[in-house]
Amino acid sequence: MSLTLSVKAQAVKPSSTLAITAKAKELKASGVDVVGFGAGEPDFNTPKNICDAAIKAIDTGFTKYTPASGTNELKAAISRKFRDFNGLDYAPNQIVISNGGKHGLSNVFDAILNPGDEVIIPAPYWLSYPEMVKLSDGVPVFVYGTKENGYKITAKQLEAAITDKTKALVLNSPNNPTGMVYSRKELEAIAKVVVKRDIYVVADEMYENLIYDDAEHVSIASLGKDIYERTITCSGLSKAYAMTGWRIGYTASSVEIAKLMSAIQSHATSNPNSIAQYASVEALNGPQDTIEKMRKEFDKRRLYMYERVKLMPYVDILKPQGAFYLFIDISEVLKKKYKGEKIKDAKDFASKLLEERAVAVIPCGDFGFPEHIRLSYAISMEQITKGLNRIEEFLRELK
Repeated sequence: MSLTLSVKAQAVKPSSTLAITAKAKELKASGVDVVGFGAGEPDFNTPKNICDAAIKAIDTGFTKYTPASGTNELKAAISRKFRDFNGLDYAPNQIVISNGGKHGLSNVFDAILNPGDEVIIPAPYWLSYPEMVKLSDGVPVFVYGTKENGYKITAKQLEAAITDKTKALVLNSPNNPTGMVYSRKELEAIAKVVVKRDIYVVADEMYENLIYDDAEHVSIASLGKDIYERTITCSGLSKAYAMTGWRIGYTASSVEIAKLMSAIQSHATSNPNSIAQYASVEALNGPQDTIEKMRKEFDKRRLYMYERVKLMPYVDILKPQGAFYLFIDISEVLKKKYKGEKIKDAKDFASKLLEERAVAVIPCGDFGFPEHIRLSYAISMEQITKGLNRIEEFLRELK
């Protein structure tokens, strides 16, 4: 008899971005001046009042187990935030605190999916969604947004994709990787389909605080009782409070689903970090001015990058409305050659750009769009300027 490994685990697709990231780190370590546009986290430090609260938690001995689904204090703070910011009424017993937003999403899929259930994932999508769905025995079904519609799917497309096996729709707004935001009108149309066909919405709103121009963040669950009952709203403190490493995410749903997620989490991880939870109460209840300061700085970088990139040859771009990413169409680049060699896809483009110009970008094949790349503006203006100069030089050398 030979030992075997999990077929499910072996089917998990490793991220193609890891090779680019690893190579960039290797070059940096060897002394190369690499500009990295891959950052999925704010480049700001966690605000001091939040750090001070964590120190207080340690000093006062708040270092023990907490309830599996999180402390009552943090749930109360999140409940208030939902009411004041999202226009949503979620009681503390509907809220589950998790070890980051990604863990919260895994809990959701574990709680609602049975083997063979289909989950509709609009593309472009964050590359972890399909793998999470598969790990929970679900089947990802991709529906592709068009550039003409801001890379967003329509209610009509959603309805056409629903089958008798469909269990849920994943809705990510503001979107990673596109930075686009679903309007109230678009969400109302999608909500009608969801209610009519009786499926769940997994609403990933992690970037809800990072909105620009005249875009508006609307939580789909706020659009009426029927859609509220079918929505699991997911968010966290990582992006808004520059707390990526603290690993605090949260979900809000029906009491029934929250109980299931709490039970799953109790066996998987016990509870989220007690010190990070204590600090998160301060994040939500304390001064909120740092959110706007970060948003304004991101906005400045966004506008600069957009204006620069739209003038570059062979690329096309829409102006992002949220998050901190630019989603760049390089399909014209793929018709060109660099030093006599054809560029095959976004992964090949990213590899050549790193080797030739020491700039790391994210190829979006794993996001469902192999003719696109993603650039983050969660890096300094100095680095942005230097990196864009190098990208433009590279593009102008294509024949």
